[in-house]
Amino acid sequence: MIEVRGLCFAYDDVEVLHNIDLRISDGEFVAVMGENGAGKTTLIKHFNGLLKPSRGEVLIDGVSTRESTVANLSRVVGLVFQNPDHQLFSETVFEEVAFSLRNLGYPEETVRRRVRFILETLDLGGYAEESPLMLSGGERKRVALASVLVSEPKHIILDEPTIGQDYQQKERLRNFIVQMNSQGRTVVIVTHDVEFVVDCKPRVVLLSRGSILADGPYDSILSDRILVEKASLIPPQISILMSSLAGLGFNPKIIDLYQARSALEKRLCEYVSEHV
Repeated sequence: MIEVRGLCFAYDDVEVLHNIDLRISDGEFVAVMGENGAGKTTLIKHFNGLLKPSRGEVLIDGVSTRESTVANLSRVVGLVFQNPDHQLFSETVFEEVAFSLRNLGYPEETVRRRVRFILETLDLGGYAEESPLMLSGGERKRVALASVLVSEPKHIILDEPTIGQDYQQKERLRNFIVQMNSQGRTVVIVTHDVEFVVDCKPRVVLLSRGSILADGPYDSILSDRILVEKASLIPPQISILMSSLAGLGFNPKIIDLYQARSALEKRLCEYVSEHV
């Protein structure tokens, strides 16, 4: 598991994480959310040792990140940065994605098979021989995702994975994340995309000003208007709709499309039966 105990971290004597306690069990799907500057990216950089605690500790599968190198941690914790340009360096997309597998000593046949699969999964099959630095921002983001996901690390950390992606690409990404999570891999995403979170249905950890504001199921967190406003997030569209209909007896806590449809259909049937 990923375990954070009393984590404090400061940049140039300015503390940005304050006494964070967090436990993420193997196979969990967690979304870390909050306003800009809440400390989300700083927190997840501790998960693979890129940052070390000023106080407290972070344990990955029982091993303190203080006692392990980033190279060793990267074998079990795959981190995709928010800005893909921070991790792209190869001449072609294929070479970029293949790098980690070759570095880990996989046979070339296995490398090619797995690279082709992940490129097709993330709608990158036609870009294998292109330079990753010549692609659009959204395409570079998917290349960075592919380069980490291809080695199937035990824990997958994604920083704002939906930025620059259209609806179809988000849906591909969601399906792939859910698939990897169903195989027992831990998935942690940092995101402002509340609609993506509602579709994925993870546990939500809400950060604000370097502290944990709330931690719980996605529907209980994102349907709480006070919490959402404190974290400077925009409520899900379904939540806004159902809140506007609260005066007609609809439950304002509903944020899921299918629950909303069911509630609307039920009310329509009641209206028809009363007036026909």
